[in-house]
Amino acid sequence: MIKTQIQIPDELYTKVKAIAAEREMSMAEVVRRGLEYIVSVYPTSPDPDWGPPTLPKGCVRSDIDHMDLKAVLDHEVGRV
Repeated sequence: MIKTQIQIPDELYTKVKAIAAEREMSMAEVVRRGLEYIVSVYPTSPDPDWGPPTLPKGCVRSDIDHMDLKAVLDHEVGRV
């Protein structure tokens, strides 16, 4: 087993300590179980078949700056 150090926000630390106390386990065990869960649901490598979508021929506009496009997309997904 490897020993490591991590930094977590105070609020998260308090919540994890409470979970550990409620379940009578160490904080380290709660963290290990959380990491095991994350590893089980996230793929370890990207899907090799995935790629960015391509635009149909003639759809590319040279008059749009990439930062303008980013601003439009951010607005569309509610980041602004």
